[in-house]
Amino acid sequence: MNFYILSLFPDMVIQGLHTSILGRAVSQGNISIQGVNIRDYTNDKHGKADDYPYGGGAGMLMQAQPIYDAYQAVMDKCNGRTRTIYVTPQGIPFTQKAAEELSGEENLIFLCGHYEGIDERVLEEIVTDYISIGDYVLTGGELPAMVMIDAISRLVPGVLHNDFSKESESFHNDLLEYPQYTRPEIWKNKQVPEVLLSGNHKNISKWRHQKAKERTAVRRPDLYNKYKKKEDLINLLLHKKRNYIHMIETLRRGHGEILYAQNNNILLYDHKSRTCQISIENSEFADNLLGLMPDDAGQAVVSQEFLINLIAERCEIQIQSCCYQACYTRQEMLPVKYKDIHILDESHLSYICSHYAVEHVGLSADYMKERLRTGNMCGAFFHGQLAGFAGIHDDGSMGMLYVEEGYRGQGLGEALEAYIINRIKESGFTPYCHFFADNRRSRLLQEKLGLCISSETIWWLTLNSCFPQT
Repeated sequence: MNFYILSLFPDMVIQGLHTSILGRAVSQGNISIQGVNIRDYTNDKHGKADDYPYGGGAGMLMQAQPIYDAYQAVMDKCNGRTRTIYVTPQGIPFTQKAAEELSGEENLIFLCGHYEGIDERVLEEIVTDYISIGDYVLTGGELPAMVMIDAISRLVPGVLHNDFSKESESFHNDLLEYPQYTRPEIWKNKQVPEVLLSGNHKNISKWRHQKAKERTAVRRPDLYNKYKKKEDLINLLLHKKRNYIHMIETLRRGHGEILYAQNNNILLYDHKSRTCQISIENSEFADNLLGLMPDDAGQAVVSQEFLINLIAERCEIQIQSCCYQACYTRQEMLPVKYKDIHILDESHLSYICSHYAVEHVGLSADYMKERLRTGNMCGAFFHGQLAGFAGIHDDGSMGMLYVEEGYRGQGLGEALEAYIINRIKESGFTPYCHFFADNRRSRLLQEKLGLCISSETIWWLTLNSCFPQT
């Protein structure tokens, strides 16, 4: 991932970001951080890049032309559309979700203002995002840019030495982090909590979760209220876990936003996959609930068949598939009988697209590239040759399982899915998948691995465009 910082003081940013973890990530090629001095692009022989504001007022404004020329120099290095972020207290608040979204970009440009601001005309010309790190004013945009680059970079695969995706990481799903301790065991007569010394990982996990809830309730009641609302809905859905595992997991993973939840009539929006998840038990709620569907939604998962026609009245749709769901709820890890399984990278894109993406409507080469870039695909190798693969979709579900014909019948598919199941369990989530309602072979595989099958089907819909509501 490449960061470009347009600034009057680029050395300030470069020196701050080329240290510690980010410095190591730069040296290893996981990220690139380049400062661009706006003064290098001014026509003034003294390097002047500011002037007095029209209409009067205190201070100076940064001029449009040097900024635009610096921007164009960066764009010459980038392929295609590149988001340009103007760091300003007038922007939308920067959050962990924003960091996750931006970490998926190949290139990002940060424009750092100074003095009294920047000529509005160049902002209108080049800026795509106005983002703030808080309701206060600083002397320049360099420090906010450094904050955002740090938060975004740690989500880029390889930066924190994670061999699997950091997608599941959120702001602890609306909970603050639990208290942590290190040696010595006693300091100033304060003892490390006994549970942390017990070696019982289940009890330790429960203690940490409880402390995180207590801390959030006291320090950030706004976050705790969001967390409590999600937990209440999850507890409701757990009564039909097999049928609503997709909703439960999108909430647990911090991807899902509750747009509506009343009397078993539910609309969630998974921001990561741009998917609406809908269940309506009382059709009287349908009009109001469906009217809350976001305009940028790309697909929908519906739990009742009658919803297909109701959504078709609002959007141009395409029915992708009718599926059952399967989830692995056991405590124990699964044995992976074949050991030569590894995380794949973008060098395997051509192989995967030629064997899978082309054959399955709705999964583009760009999507598969993103799955590889974020470390969400694993492959099985025979004598150094890739023979099959499986992965995790952007909504957190397992899928994309493929084994070459010459290697089938040897348990390779079972080993690949078991590997994925174990990795998801290590992250603290419930492994689950969808399979076509008429795919008997897939059902048998899920049952063999010990997954529970839903009693009801769900329908996947592509939302091509929405009609204006009258």
